Amino acid sequence: MPSPQLDYPVFDADNHMYETPDALTKFLPSSHAGVIRYVQVDGRTKIAVKGQISEYIPNPTFDRVAAPGAQEEYFKVGNPDGKSRREIMGKAIESPPAFREPAPRLELMDELGLDRALMWPTLASLVEERLRGDPDATHAVIHALNQWMHEHWTFDYEGRIFPTPVVTLPIVERAIEELEWVNDRGARIILVRPAPVPGFRGPRSFALSEFDPFWELVQERDVVVGMHASDSGYQRYLNEWEGVADDEFTPFAGGGAFAAITGAAHRSITDTVASAIGHGLCTRFPRLKIAPVENGSGCVRPLLHDMASAYAFNPHLFEEDPVAVFRRNVFVHPFHEEDPAGLCELIGADNVIFGSDFPHPEGLADPLTFVDDLAGLSHEDTAKVMGGNLARLMNLA
Repeated sequence: MPSPQLDYPVFDADNHMYETPDALTKFLPSSHAGVIRYVQVDGRTKIAVKGQISEYIPNPTFDRVAAPGAQEEYFKVGNPDGKSRREIMGKAIESPPAFREPAPRLELMDELGLDRALMWPTLASLVEERLRGDPDATHAVIHALNQWMHEHWTFDYEGRIFPTPVVTLPIVERAIEELEWVNDRGARIILVRPAPVPGFRGPRSFALSEFDPFWELVQERDVVVGMHASDSGYQRYLNEWEGVADDEFTPFAGGGAFAAITGAAHRSITDTVASAIGHGLCTRFPRLKIAPVENGSGCVRPLLHDMASAYAFNPHLFEEDPVAVFRRNVFVHPFHEEDPAGLCELIGADNVIFGSDFPHPEGLADPLTFVDDLAGLSHEDTAKVMGGNLARLMNLA
């Protein structure tokens, strides 16, 4: 079916690039040469981080990828026939230039009816967790990635494509330097991993006061804080229940019933938002704009319930009503199968943003069909969700 014809600008909060093999290494300083390597294992190219081969992304070259929207029906209706993962994913396709380069991507966006899109990296999500024991290397690799992204995509391509550089936080002073570097080059949004921050003295929340100089600059420069789903390190907690020693997160390899049940709770983004509010970050910096992307909205209702309950029984622990803080500071990207219209009723249409996850298999093959799941909303609210809200957050309205 053809895409719907919409009479308002569409801004997709969740598009992805597939990085080229030199994305993490081209600008890596000689002091960290060899931290990231591509190696051959039984005839297949794999990525190794500090000598450890990762299976997190099975094909890190992205020369062949799953077709966009391959899992769309699976997420929409489930798997009543018990199909295998291979049956669900279907046949892989050759990765076209539009998945790797900005100019052909603009042409594809025109075909898809997208006026603007955030462009998240794909391979980047493996870096921080696998380097959690080496803060210096983490900052070096992330900066190298951002240099590649700026050279290859820029951070604002013709006012339509907005790649999202990563800012990692283990060393606060270097996080501030990275924020200044990307913002000075046009970045209006950054990617901060929804997870505790590793560091020289162990992991801790990014919402603790030691990070305030960083967040003060984020607020001052009015940069959107994108918190895209990533490897947040939660696999180790699942593996303790499974009795598995390896902490490698392999989301594309499937898993057992226990992982299916616990994974549905979206624990990492729940804890992330709870920390941003519960540790007072959003109260100290009330103009922060936090946008959890590709984390879904399944956690929102139970999180609001838990925050309201905590406030009712322990108001002395809070400087503000945490539910009110959520509505002020957090802007949610729901999955298409999660009743986005219902989410608008729950938190208000001003706090909901559309994203298709194109061209990943979990997303929509035709991004504009997301509007079908907004049936019942007014034209004004639909236009907000499909692009107006994100344009406002990024000062592009």
